[in-house]
This record gives sequence, C-alpha cells and structure tokens, in this order.
Amino acid sequence: MSANNVKFSGLTKIDDIKFGNQELYDLWMKKEVKKGDLLLTSEAPSGQVMIWDSDEKIILSQRLYALRVNDNFNNKYLKYYIQSEMGQKEIIKNNSGSTVFGISVKTFDNIIVYHPIKDIQEKIGNLLYTIDKKIALNNQINARLEEMAKTLYDYWFVQFDFPDANGKPYKSSGGEMVFDETLKRKIPKGWEVKSLNQVADIVMGQSPDGASYNLEQEGTIFFQGSTDFDWRFPNVRQYTTSPTRFAQKGDILLSVRAPVGDLNIAPFECCIGRGLAALRSKSGNNSFLFYVMKYFKTVFERRNTEGTTFGSITKDDLHSLKLVAPADNVLEKYNEIASKYDEMIFIRSQQNHQLTQLRDFLLPMLMNGQISVTCSGARDG
Repeated sequence: MSANNVKFSGLTKIDDIKFGNQELYDLWMKKEVKKGDLLLTSEAPSGQVMIWDSDEKIILSQRLYALRVNDNFNNKYLKYYIQSEMGQKEIIKNNSGSTVFGISVKTFDNIIVYHPIKDIQEKIGNLLYTIDKKIALNNQINARLEEMAKTLYDYWFVQFDFPDANGKPYKSSGGEMVFDETLKRKIPKGWEVKSLNQVADIVMGQSPDGASYNLEQEGTIFFQGSTDFDWRFPNVRQYTTSPTRFAQKGDILLSVRAPVGDLNIAPFECCIGRGLAALRSKSGNNSFLFYVMKYFKTVFERRNTEGTTFGSITKDDLHSLKLVAPADNVLEKYNEIASKYDEMIFIRSQQNHQLTQLRDFLLPMLMNGQISVTCSGARDG
C-alpha cells in the first residue's frame, strides 16, 4: 500500500493497490500493522492520516508510517488531531528535506500533540468518527447504486438484452439484429446510430478573465477543469464575477483536457472553464447519456494504452463520436429506472456535503477546547 492510497477520508484508489507474497511481507514488514493503527503519509503530501480498520495483513511502502497509540491516547482522537489545522501545522513545522518535504522518524519526537484526558479524547474521537462513518456508508451506498445503473446499461445497451415485448432478454431470446456499416457490428432492428451532437447539446467551456476569480463567494460558482471533480459532483472552490459559459443543474461535466473523459455532474448552475464541456440530453434522458459518456471514457483510455494519447478533445471530436441510439420506449424505460438511482445518489451526496461541513466546523473547536462533548453531543464550553 502506498501513500497515494491514504487520505483523511480513508482508503482511496483501491484498484491501484498492489499485492505481495509472504516473502515480500517478511522482507518489508518488521512489525505487523494491527486493526486500529493509524496510517500516516510521510511525504507527497505528508500528514494524510487514516485508521486501519481491518485484520487483513498489509505491506507499507516507504512513504507510509503505522502509528500505534499508547495507553494515554485514543486512536480516533489522534487521527483527528493530526487532521486538524493544529496538527497539520505541527507536521509542516517539522517537515524535513531539501527538495521533497516529508516526515522522518527523527522528527516524531518534535511533533507536539495537544490533548485532554483520555475520557474526553474518546468522546471527541467517537463523535467525529461517527460522522465520518456515516459519510463512508453513504459513499458505499452511492457506489452500489451507480454500479446497479451501470450494470443495467451494459445489459441493455452493450449486450442488447433489454426486455422485449414479452419481457424476455431481446438478443438472448433471438431478437432480430441488423448489421450497421458505421459501427461494423450488429445492433437491434429499429435502433439507429447517431452522432453525439444529435442526442446531446454540447457547451464547450471558456475561462473568464483571471482577475475575476475569487474565493470569497463573489459572483458565480466556477469550475475550471477536472481538478475540481469529486466522485460524482465537483467541489466548490472558486467563483468568478465575469462568467462566460454555463452548465445547467444536472448537466454532465466532461473533462476535455488531460485526463480526457473524466466525468462529474453539475449540482447547480455554474460557469465552466476551458477544461470542461457540459452535455445535456436533447430528450431529457441524462441518466442514459451519463453512462454513454462512461463508455466513451473507456474508449479514450483504451486508445491511450495503444499509444494514441488524447491531450485534449475538441467540439468537433465530440460531435464525431458515434453511439447506438435505442428505441424511444426502451430509452424511456431505462431512464425511469436509472434516474431514481441518480436521485438517491444526489440526496446522499448532499447529505455528505452537510456532514462534511459539520465535521469541519466541529474539528477545530473541539481540538482547541472552544466546545466540549457530552453524552448527547457537542455544546458550548
């Protein structure tokens, strides 16, 4: 496991985690990481921390430390102390290195941990951890809902086993397929091949005057590119007082600069910069369009691995993309199902946004003693 997999929010980039055998484990790991230990990144960036909440054996890379608290500390409290502004300042103050700043074993003795008695530590740690566990649960449910919508898309529009007139899988039940010259493959009879611009309105982003950018919430929310992207909805970071091109609520935001193909959804009207395009289904079937674009992302990635690197993609490139357009009744039936999943994802994502704001509001005040925790929660200290 590398430092890239450890974030305040927990384990990330799980698909990138490598596996090793017992010989490698014995070579790298002098001590075993146990459930409840903290994993701390030492550099690039330093100070990201999470609790290892599993009995599974892991091998740590050179940029990761495992911390085990002594009897005077609660592991959850220490995690949130390190995560807090106070703890991060201690990390930064003790970073070493001439080119890449990081934490060395020698600097641990110099990092000061301000703490109350253990009973209060436990209350603070448990409160914040409960919030994060709810966020993690919502993320798991959202990932499952998206997987269900994607599986249905693959089943209906890739394998062509959508329900026929008798409710049976179309292709598997002998539904008629016809050869399409454009795609050089068979598609269901009555379906068409269309260009992306025939099924979607496309708005290419245009960056406003740089002098109009601000973090003071003046003007319109502005997303420059995929650096603002989160799992499905972008993080609000900056604003502009001179908006140029707009995305509407529910539009699909597509990264048109490397990494080309990354996707998010606009949770509200916003200004988009030149790193993004906004796509809106002409028929109102944005759920279908979202997974069409997910498919095109795999096409871009496959071409990248074959040596055809996409540094950027133009409006003409987008217009030239071809897709199988299903019959209206099939499309509407899919969107009816998938849009319900999307709505549930949106609700949980909004809840997570509120929970994150609550946690980030409580964290500094709990750490500096401005508020205290009772059995019923936080109150003025």
